This record gives sequence, C-alpha cells and structure tokens, in this order.
Amino acid sequence: MKKILIHLESDSQASVFDQITAYDAGVDQVLAYGGVRIEEVTNLVYGAMFTRGGEGLRNTAIFIGGTHVPTAEALMKKVQDTFFGDVRVSVMFDANGSNTTAAALVHKIAFGRNLHGKKALVLAGTGPVGIRAAILLAREGCEVYLSSRQIERAREVAKHILENNGVQVIPVEISGAKDVPGVLNQGINIAACCGAPGAQMLDLPTWSKASSLEIIADINAVNPLGVEGIKVTDNGKEREGKILYGAIAIGNLKMKVHRASVQALFESNRLVLDFDSIYELAKKTEA
Repeated sequence: MKKILIHLESDSQASVFDQITAYDAGVDQVLAYGGVRIEEVTNLVYGAMFTRGGEGLRNTAIFIGGTHVPTAEALMKKVQDTFFGDVRVSVMFDANGSNTTAAALVHKIAFGRNLHGKKALVLAGTGPVGIRAAILLAREGCEVYLSSRQIERAREVAKHILENNGVQVIPVEISGAKDVPGVLNQGINIAACCGAPGAQMLDLPTWSKASSLEIIADINAVNPLGVEGIKVTDNGKEREGKILYGAIAIGNLKMKVHRASVQALFESNRLVLDFDSIYELAKKTEA
C-alpha cells in the first residue's frame, strides 16, 4: 500500500518546496491541492478517511501548508473537526514553514544547554515563527520578551499566547534601532531574530556591546541579514564573545526536522503534528 500525502493549502498553487520535501522524506505519492476553500475541506478529508480502513489508514496523511498562516489554521481546524473516532488520518501543519523553522531555531539555541532562568528576546516576535519560538523558549524555562514595532500588537499577541498556550511572555516595543539597546540592557541572554527577509534587527555595535548577551540566532538569509556581522553559515560560531547561528545553519536543521515529521506521519493514523509535537521530534535530531 503506497504512502499518500494529501497536501492542502489556500494559495492558488500548492508549494513545490513542500511537495519535493515530502518525496525526499519517502512519500510515494503527493496529491496536491491549491486554492482550497474551507467549504471544500470536508469532502477532501472524506476521501482520505473512507478509502482505507484499519491499519491501512496510517498509509494516508494530510499536510497543511500555504503562505497565509491564519487561513491555514482555519483549514487545519476544519480537517480535525471532520475526523471522528478512529476514522482519521495523521495531519501535519507547517504553513509558511513556521512550525519546522521555529522548532529548528529553538533546538539550535537549546541543544546541549540548560535555558532555565535565561532571558530571551524574540525580535519581530508577532509573526508566525516568532510566536512559536517565543512559546518554545518559554517552555524551555526562559523569561521571554516578545517585540513588535507597536506595543499594542505585542500586547495583543502576548494575551493570545497566554490564553491559548498557557505561557506568559513580556511584550516590548522596538520600533527602530534606537530601542534595541534599552531592551538588551535588561539582562537579555538570548536574541532570536525572526524578522522578514532583508530586515536588519541588530547592528554589530549594539549586540557586541551587550554584556549579558550570550547567544544570537537569525532566520533571515536575505541581505541585509537580520544581524549585522553574522554569516548565514554560522553554526555555533563565536564572534565578539557571542555564539551565533545563521539562517543556513538553522535552515539545514529545519529541512531535517521537516523530513522527519513527514516520515512520522505514517507511523500511525492518529498523529497531529503542530509546533509543539514537531519540536519534540526536532529534539531527537542532532543540532
């Protein structure tokens, strides 16, 4: 019985990246559907649920992708609401790569270290990767500061995280470079840069002078990088007395985590791989 992955997303064209990754993970056939609307999900899921019974169900799985994360979250909820009892298949959520990227980012930071009591600043923390990284860092024992250009947005996201994940983070406003030193001077030990491609979050003079700062990680691979003075290939490289992780080093781990997650889908028909369960898989991977 072939391993079939049903790829659903709201973008008009289903991601080539995610389809190739699925094949590299050992999937036999990807059935990719782009432009999926909420009202179309039920029948697509029925096709997965009712064609194979018993042990055969584990050979079918669903992947939720797409670039618009809130819409993808609605698709994910609809998929799960369609299941009943044991009539279900495993499902993975990784819209815009947010879950696997956040898992890889935090695993790089946490690997071989005890983060309990550390202060972590998540720059551009109100985006999909930032939110997930903040939650994972808090669960690793960090006191997490979550930044946005607007304090209202940071507070809104912090409230959402508390209500939905039971995790408290501290909202801070960083509207520009002038605001960064003041936040770092609060004893920040870890800086995780989750900004958009080409957006510099930390300049070299600022982070090199931050005496409490120990670890910096940046997911941005587009120049200018999120951290001035970092290299995308930095993988635990020490610069200016800090340990640095660049976008390619994090991205290489992200790909390992993505493939491992897809492979895990076919171990049973009951797995739900969201950011927390994907992070658990990441922790089994050499960083």
